[in-house]
Amino acid sequence: MILNCIAIDDEPLALGLVCSFIEKTPFLKLKGRFLSAVEALNTINDNEADLIFLDIQMPDLNGIELARVLESRPHKPRIVFTTAYNQFAIESYKVDALDYLLKPFNYEEFLRAAQKALHYKELTAKAPTDAKEEDEYLFVRIEYQLVRIALNDILYIEGLKDYVKIWLENNPKPLMTLTSLKALEEKLPARRFMRVHRSFIVSLGKIISVTRNTLQIGGINIAVGDQYKEAFNSFISKWN
Repeated sequence: MILNCIAIDDEPLALGLVCSFIEKTPFLKLKGRFLSAVEALNTINDNEADLIFLDIQMPDLNGIELARVLESRPHKPRIVFTTAYNQFAIESYKVDALDYLLKPFNYEEFLRAAQKALHYKELTAKAPTDAKEEDEYLFVRIEYQLVRIALNDILYIEGLKDYVKIWLENNPKPLMTLTSLKALEEKLPARRFMRVHRSFIVSLGKIISVTRNTLQIGGINIAVGDQYKEAFNSFISKWN
């Protein structure tokens, strides 16, 4: 499998180094090199790039801003940030960056990030043609790794400010990922999971009992929010 790559950095020497690393990596193909994110936009729009090596501190449009622009694309390229500033690590995670290389980095570090991208592409390439696989697993990013979670193991998902906690059966500690509850809700099959509160999604098959305003699941009681009651009551009516 070959990954089409674009490199963007406003420092010519840094850009040249990244491009040389791409060209010496057998599974990467360089499709474009740019000194600004604005210049790169047309090429990104005209080509289905799989991977972008992207500097952060750039004039006009910085790397974080470009990543946000690309979030709505149907074919969203994976992003590896290449920067001299470590204070952007959390921001990079929020825009779903695959990795974060802190300058100066060597080829070994670069290759590890590229292999993550290759692994991600191989995993996701199967999903559209394998309905059973897509229907039974959720893929989430945890500490820059793509983790596969069996849907049948999920009890409920709890939303925090910037993170969500995924609570699993037979696991006292939740898995934590930096994303939104809404983003996960869109990935989950509606026939198996339901948003019952602004902070909770529950696995419908794991509900133990219900009352007028709460449900019991995984040893805890969760309140059903007012705006979710109609849909939840419609589901519960099928129990009778």
